[in-house]
Amino acid sequence: MAQHKWKLGEEILTTNSGAKVSWENERFFKIFFQGKTFYGEVEEADTESGTMTVKVNHRSFQLKRELPIHVLLSELGLDKVAEKKLDELRSPMPGKVLHIHVQPGDVIQTGSSLLTLEAMKMENVIKAEGTGTVKSILVGVNDIAEKGALLIKFE
Repeated sequence: MAQHKWKLGEEILTTNSGAKVSWENERFFKIFFQGKTFYGEVEEADTESGTMTVKVNHRSFQLKRELPIHVLLSELGLDKVAEKKLDELRSPMPGKVLHIHVQPGDVIQTGSSLLTLEAMKMENVIKAEGTGTVKSILVGVNDIAEKGALLIKFE
């Protein structure tokens, strides 16, 4: 009997049991296992990544099919998302610096708020597009920054 590997959260499940699935339609199904019936619904499915969210007996679960290619990519270390290392932040637009959210020495993660620029009466929160540590801040609150001006250096 063939074994199937699935990830339930971070737990790897291997099945080769006598569980049976009966599909009502493309969305609803029943699982018969060890004399019990479980009612399920596919809430979301992504065939490209092999992931799906299913609801079984009113509980939602994230499942991921563990295919041989996934195991190989993991063994090669190619399943990790590459993070961009920040070097500097330049102003994406001309504007007035309203607020600086970081200070030298802060460790920055992708998506961290760095500073707020006012441009055309709109406040724009500039967020980090990578990771790094703030080395120096080259502007102050109420300074006017031209497009492309160097605002923050990272190490």
